[in-house]
Amino acid sequence: MKLIKSLLNHKKINLAIAVFITMSIAILCLIKLDTPPVNVKHIDKLEHITAYFFLTLFWLLAFRKKSNAFIVLLLCFFYGIIIEVLQATLTTYRSGDYYDIIANVIGVFLAFTVFRVFFYKKDTF
Repeated sequence: MKLIKSLLNHKKINLAIAVFITMSIAILCLIKLDTPPVNVKHIDKLEHITAYFFLTLFWLLAFRKKSNAFIVLLLCFFYGIIIEVLQATLTTYRSGDYYDIIANVIGVFLAFTVFRVFFYKKDTF
């Protein structure tokens, strides 16, 4: 547990993870994927919530100051919109979806809530 807590408090590691997640979301959302063997209705919304939860959480961990939180939330929100627009305009095999944007926003705000509850310190939020 100490190791995990130590890693979560290491800003450079959190920044590297945040950049990795950001790039992974862009790649996975813009490449052509095969149809999954099992089709579960609306599972992609859970994937969006999860992806944007971790995206936001690690950016918040990388930039812990209170003044940075609003900027991080705003950038993660607009990143989700930009990815959906790129899916609709750059690809023929993907489409942008308003419900995906809503799922992204849910992930962003869940991450912010978890961050506030578990990583709250007087010097941050």
